Amino acid sequence: MTGSVNIDVLQTFFINAAEAGIPIYLVRNIMLKVWRPALIAGTLVAAACSGAHGPAQLPAVTGSSTSSTTHAAPVRTDAGDILIGDQFNNRVIQVDRNHQIDWHFGDGSSKAGPASIVAPNDEERFGNFTLIAGTGAPQGSEPSCMQAACPDNRAIIVDLGGHIVWQYGKAGVGGSGPNELNTPVCTVRLPNGHILITDQVNERVIEVDKAKNIDWQYGMTGVSGSGFNQLNNPNSAELLPNGHILIGDENNNRVIEVDRDSHKIVWQYGNPNSPKTLNGAAFASRLDNGDTLITDSNNNRVLEVNHDKDIVWSYVTNKRAGSVQMPLPTRAVRLGNGNTMISDQFNHQVIVVDPNKNVVFAQGKIATMGKTFDRLNAPYDAKVIGDFTGLTPPGDVSVPVK
Repeated sequence: MTGSVNIDVLQTFFINAAEAGIPIYLVRNIMLKVWRPALIAGTLVAAACSGAHGPAQLPAVTGSSTSSTTHAAPVRTDAGDILIGDQFNNRVIQVDRNHQIDWHFGDGSSKAGPASIVAPNDEERFGNFTLIAGTGAPQGSEPSCMQAACPDNRAIIVDLGGHIVWQYGKAGVGGSGPNELNTPVCTVRLPNGHILITDQVNERVIEVDKAKNIDWQYGMTGVSGSGFNQLNNPNSAELLPNGHILIGDENNNRVIEVDRDSHKIVWQYGNPNSPKTLNGAAFASRLDNGDTLITDSNNNRVLEVNHDKDIVWSYVTNKRAGSVQMPLPTRAVRLGNGNTMISDQFNHQVIVVDPNKNVVFAQGKIATMGKTFDRLNAPYDAKVIGDFTGLTPPGDVSVPVK
C-alpha cells in the first residue's frame, strides 16, 4: 500500500470495533495487515494536520504529551495484556502474549515532564486510566544519570492518550511538604478513590485524596527505624480486605500488617536482624487463602508463607539457566489462574511461573538489557490488566481519583 491513511477513519474503526466487542488482538491484526505500510511510511494523516495541535496522534495506542483529537478515546478491551514498569528505559509498556507493545507512556527521557516518567517502579491500569509511580533513577543507573541522580518524585495518573490527568508531587523536586514526595516506589488506587503512596525516602506510606490532602499516614516522616510507627525504606503497601495495610518494609527485612487506627503491628514476617528469613522485603500481597506472597529481593526468591509463617511455596530466580548472580527480583504477584508473575529486575525479564515452577511465559531475554523488540531494562513491576488477585481492587474506575 503506497497511499496515505486518514486518522479519522482509523479512529472511527477503533471506536466501532470496541462498541461491537471485537477483541483487541483482532483489531491489532487488522491494523497490521491494512495500515502497517502507511504507518511505517509515515503517511498516516489527519483531515487537518497543520493546526496548532501538531502532527496527528493515536491517543488510544501510544502515550503522548500532545493535545488529544476531538474524538473520545475508545473503550479498550485489554484484559490479559501485561503492564510493565520498564524501569531504566523510562517507560511503562503494555504488551500482549506475542511480545507486541500495544500502548506505552514515557518518551524515554530521564528528565521528569508531561510526556516522561523516570524509572517507574509501579503501575496499574484501572478503567481507562493508568496509575504510575515516578520513582527516579539513581546515579549511574542510566547514561544520562552518570553524574547525578535523575529524580522524578511524582505519582501520576494518565489517560489512554498519554495525558496526565492527576498528579501528586512536583516533577524532579524531592521533599516532604505539601504535594511533595521523595522516591515514591508504589502507588495503589484504593476502593474509595484515594491513592496510597509508598514514599520511600520519606519513610512513610500516605493516603492522598483528589485535593492532595494526606488523609492517613503510617511512618514518621523522615525518621528511619523499626519501632512503633516507624519504617526503613518501605517499598510497597496494599490495603487488605479487613482494612489493615500490608507493608513491605524493605530495609527492616520484614513484612508487616498494621491496623489503620491504632498503628499497631498485628502480623509480621521477618525482622531487621534475620536476613536469612527475609533480606530486602520488596513487595507483599495477601492471597485469598490467607497466605502472604513476598518478594525477598536480596535473597533472589519469592516466598508464599501461611499465617503461621510456614513457607508453603517458593521460587528462586537466580537458579535459572543464564541468570545473573544477583537479579534482585522486585515484584511477584499471583495471577487468577494460579501462576505467579515475577519482575526479575536485573535479569531484565518478566516471567510467569506455574505452581510446578515451570516458566510458562517470559518478556525480555534473560540477562540481556535492551529497548528493542522483546527487550527490557531492569523491569521493576508487572501486572496483568484486569487481574487484581491478592491486590487492592480499585473500586469505581469512572474517574481517576476522588
